[in-house]
Amino acid sequence: MATGKINVSVENIFPLIKKFLYSDHEIFLRELISNATDATLKLKHLTSIGEAKVEYGNPIIEVKIDKKGKKLHIIDQGIGMTEDEVRKYINEVAFSGAEEFLDKYKDAGKDAGIIGHFGLGFYSSFMVAQKVEILTKSYKDEPAAHWICDGTPEFTLKEGKKKERGTEIILHINDDDKEFLEEHRIRELLTKYNKFMPVPIKFGTRTETLPKPEGAKEEDPAPTEEVDNIINNPNPAWTKKPADLKEEDYKAFYRELYPMQFEEPLFNIHLNVDYPFNLTGILYFPKLTNDLNIQKDRIQLYQNQVFVTDNVEGIVPEFLTMLRGVIDSPDIPLNVSRSYLQADGAVKKISSYITRKVADKLSSLFKDNREDFEAKWNDIKIVIEYGMLSEEKFFEKAEAFALYPTVDGAYYTFDELKEKISAQQTDKDENLVVLYASDKEEQHSYIVAAKEKGYEVLLLDSPIVGHLLQKLETSKEKLSFARVDADHLDNLIKKEDTKISKLSEEEKEKLKTQIEEVLGDKGYTVQLEAMDSQAAPFIITEPEFMRRMKEMQKTGGGMFGMGNMPDMYNLVINTNHELVSEILNTKTGKKRERLINQSLDLARLSKGLLKGEALTKFIRRSYEMVK
Repeated sequence: MATGKINVSVENIFPLIKKFLYSDHEIFLRELISNATDATLKLKHLTSIGEAKVEYGNPIIEVKIDKKGKKLHIIDQGIGMTEDEVRKYINEVAFSGAEEFLDKYKDAGKDAGIIGHFGLGFYSSFMVAQKVEILTKSYKDEPAAHWICDGTPEFTLKEGKKKERGTEIILHINDDDKEFLEEHRIRELLTKYNKFMPVPIKFGTRTETLPKPEGAKEEDPAPTEEVDNIINNPNPAWTKKPADLKEEDYKAFYRELYPMQFEEPLFNIHLNVDYPFNLTGILYFPKLTNDLNIQKDRIQLYQNQVFVTDNVEGIVPEFLTMLRGVIDSPDIPLNVSRSYLQADGAVKKISSYITRKVADKLSSLFKDNREDFEAKWNDIKIVIEYGMLSEEKFFEKAEAFALYPTVDGAYYTFDELKEKISAQQTDKDENLVVLYASDKEEQHSYIVAAKEKGYEVLLLDSPIVGHLLQKLETSKEKLSFARVDADHLDNLIKKEDTKISKLSEEEKEKLKTQIEEVLGDKGYTVQLEAMDSQAAPFIITEPEFMRRMKEMQKTGGGMFGMGNMPDMYNLVINTNHELVSEILNTKTGKKRERLINQSLDLARLSKGLLKGEALTKFIRRSYEMVK
């Protein structure tokens, strides 16, 4: 038997491990099971190349709780260690990179994502255990070894009694960490971190009902047997070839990932690449709403089937963090800071690969079944629009499948839209003007007016539409978007033939003064326009530029401070409408005021601006007029 001292100069390395390695002590189980998995898979490799002359068999990893003895056991049937290997791997290697790192970062505390990256996985045991034992027997024909350490640099190493190959770690759990002796807590951790580990993990047993033997009577109970309770699925869908999976398999895996999610995913994207990096995974498009604050962090990141995190920003392009699913890559380092990840070359490549794969999948879905793609558009558009805004490469590819729906439910790609409307909606300066509405109900009267002129009106209602239109306008020549209520139609799409006003300049000045007097300080800019006599007499418009800047400010970006500006409206008066002539020629001031107020309120009503007291007054006034 040998006793010794772990060769560390930082005497307080154990308190540091306990306190700082992770604010979250639960991580120890993930680390120990990862080590057990590595040991098992190493044995598999050595037997397959003939270096280990033993039977690989069907090894499992077992987790056992001894509540009475306050112990937690993690047992594998893997490669095992000789006494020399224990001395080397447990006492030396694990500390080589860690000591100076801990010394340097002991004040950084909580953020120290050290374990795993610095070979410290095993020592995370001391976060929850006052004493740790290792019972191990190598696949080589050598005696077993038994290592004991009580959370100080002193350890004991002696020959062990273990007969079977593999390693058993025994944690003597601290009083403060008794939660890790509770069955439900361990099951929760195994499900969280080890649900898809490549080696079966046994946690207790369960009763399984067997088929009744032939000739059994109706009333005879079915036989049962106790079987190992394997808590993981060692061969999850993403580790299989796409050719071996049916649509139902993908859906079943989605349910496995999100047991509480009742809606089926819309479609999936199977990722599978082995050069210039290794990456597998399945991403799902869930049904999405227009809410940009929907729950992100639903993509799970694994490293060789070990759960790492569900915060994948920096690895997955931001616009895809709204998707769900799994990404597994041995090339993504475990437990390192986000800034490190974002600067990492391999990670950048992974991000652009995922972007490309998603764009290709969307493109083929669109080509293969356009009708189905159109039916799903409203559920997926927020991701696509966000991607077009934030990733240049995605923007270029999206040209093929990004859709522009009309208020009547037709869907066009940009090229189709251009072809459909350019004859009608090109202004005198050769600019193509695309009209759109953001709310069919609120902008109904403006939509009707545009359609009466033969114009097509798109329905663009996602919260980032202002940013997206800006991007489209800057990336394409001679193109502008205008919301149908941004101005009078003749001003939105200016043609050569300006209409002649029925009123003289003098009459126009007089009329403007009369209207401004009644309006007072309601905040409208009065504009007199000669329009079609059938167009509305009073129209309230909201300048496209100012409104768009305000909207963009609300969803991030845009000009500084615009979000706090008051709404700006123009009141456009149609000088060719007979009601406007009547206002001008009315003899009594009282009647003129009533006509102006009534016309203004009707315009406000069609813009959805008439509310509260103003609406009550309008209703009363209307009843007076119809008496």
